[in-house]
Amino acid sequence: MTDITPRPQVVYLDPMFPHRQKSALVKKEMRVFQSLVGPDLDADGLLEPARQLATKRVVVKRPDYAPPLADVATPNAIVTKGHRFDIYAGTPLTE
Repeated sequence: MTDITPRPQVVYLDPMFPHRQKSALVKKEMRVFQSLVGPDLDADGLLEPARQLATKRVVVKRPDYAPPLADVATPNAIVTKGHRFDIYAGTPLTE
């Protein structure tokens, strides 16, 4: 990803939500998709490359019950009903 030019100001990550034990079933289409691709095992590995690519910030959509991606906490988050958008600093351009 380091050869992408120009580098984007913002990178948005929307990884597959982790399974929750006590929840209603997701829509049928999403259940089929989840059964085809399986669990999102590489999501944690996306955060650092995204932070290196973005010049301003990385926004990660998470369910409100989930831990931060890659266990990297951030003081910047927007919380809505059922979701949380964690905001991480990117890597500014160097001249």
